[in-house]
Amino acid sequence: MHCDPMKNLKEIRDRRGLSQRRLAQQAGVSFRALQMIEAGQTDVRLSSLTRIASALGTPGAVVRSELERLLAADPDSVVAVSRKINADGEASWKIWLFEFVDAFRRAPRKELVIAPPSPETRARVSALLASTVEALCVERGVQRPWWCGGVGVLPEPWFVAGIENLKATALAESPTYFRKRNIFVLENFLARV
Repeated sequence: MHCDPMKNLKEIRDRRGLSQRRLAQQAGVSFRALQMIEAGQTDVRLSSLTRIASALGTPGAVVRSELERLLAADPDSVVAVSRKINADGEASWKIWLFEFVDAFRRAPRKELVIAPPSPETRARVSALLASTVEALCVERGVQRPWWCGGVGVLPEPWFVAGIENLKATALAESPTYFRKRNIFVLENFLARV
């Protein structure tokens, strides 16, 4: 499951009690353009997005500032990795998580871990990222970021390997950083060739 920002636009519009026609009129964009933007069928221009945000009560400067912040994020950072997982679907976590692990081991900079996963990130992916960050920070002697402490325990155990025969081994071997959040991995989970 991934986050659809245009679905969020529709939810905000609905909460404000605005029809598509009314919002389009207030924002100065065509009704059809707004329909396509909400459906994710077009790449929205910054100018249109700014006008729509303003019509919904968010100053255009905030939109531009947020866009600049998003573009400035290091592509190997936790926040960028969480966005990639959200965009590609939860099943893509293995690719992006291990890209992050490799990047952090090459250059263990606090800038890669200072910002938490994006708010749209599912709880189990956030917990996996927090556990991984804690393990890597200890391994590389980097101070654990503040946000890790706020990532709680999963309500159901997650056996990351997904293989029934490995559950007992994962229960016995899972490092504390993962176990404390009800995540069970093999001891060599973060080992890379």
